[in-house]
Amino acid sequence: MAKYTLDKLRSTLIRLEDTIIFALIERAQFAYNASIYQKGALEFKGATGELSFLEYFLWETEKVHAKVRRYTSPDEYAFTSPLPDPILPPLEFDKFLAPNDINVNHKIMDIYLKELVPHICSQQEGDDRNYGSSVTRDIEALQALSKRIHYGKFIAESKFRSNPKEYTQLALIEDREKIDELLTNKAVERKVLERLRRKALVYGQTLDEEQEGKNIHLRIPVELVVDLYKQWVIPLTKEVEIEYLIQRGQQFAANNDQQTEGFKDE
Repeated sequence: MAKYTLDKLRSTLIRLEDTIIFALIERAQFAYNASIYQKGALEFKGATGELSFLEYFLWETEKVHAKVRRYTSPDEYAFTSPLPDPILPPLEFDKFLAPNDINVNHKIMDIYLKELVPHICSQQEGDDRNYGSSVTRDIEALQALSKRIHYGKFIAESKFRSNPKEYTQLALIEDREKIDELLTNKAVERKVLERLRRKALVYGQTLDEEQEGKNIHLRIPVELVVDLYKQWVIPLTKEVEIEYLIQRGQQFAANNDQQTEGFKDE
């Protein structure tokens, strides 16, 4: 399928970089508002004590999105459940990905709450009572991160199709380290981090200085964006890709017994 070449898939990842950076910038304008992340810390209509305000708001948001079939798309993954069935008729999507059950949203949520929000809002500590605005921006950031990280499945599938024999060999013995080596393109990763640093600098400026690039009033720390990708987004994407390739290779072997016989021993 021509639209799933690595170049075209990477163009989608580049576009998602912009979405993520702007989502983080939007969240940074509000205070940390710790109570929205703590179960039972905030009184609101519908509160049960079992969900934080963010969890409640996210679930209600995903219920609406599920009704308009958002999570029937192969590049969208919900954080919450159960969700209602779509009210719109189903769409036919390209059958590019193999069946899989990989969802790392619980890890994305954990990283976001523990590692990102406290740093994003470091200049706006405390409580400004903008709870609805804060969680709305949180949800936008979480959904963008989830889409970007799970999009690794498309990259993995494209790479699998270019080298099914070797990936299947490694999948059959679940050699995650070798799959990682086969997947990794250090040059591409360096370009991603360099591009993110430039984008964060440009997008984060308030443009109140005469010369572009010399603004000292950034709306989000540049290194925060770079570290987000270096420490979390890229490793989590690789985790998704590796697990997908293991499932993909094992499925491929099971469906092509005669063709893959002896792969382990070669």
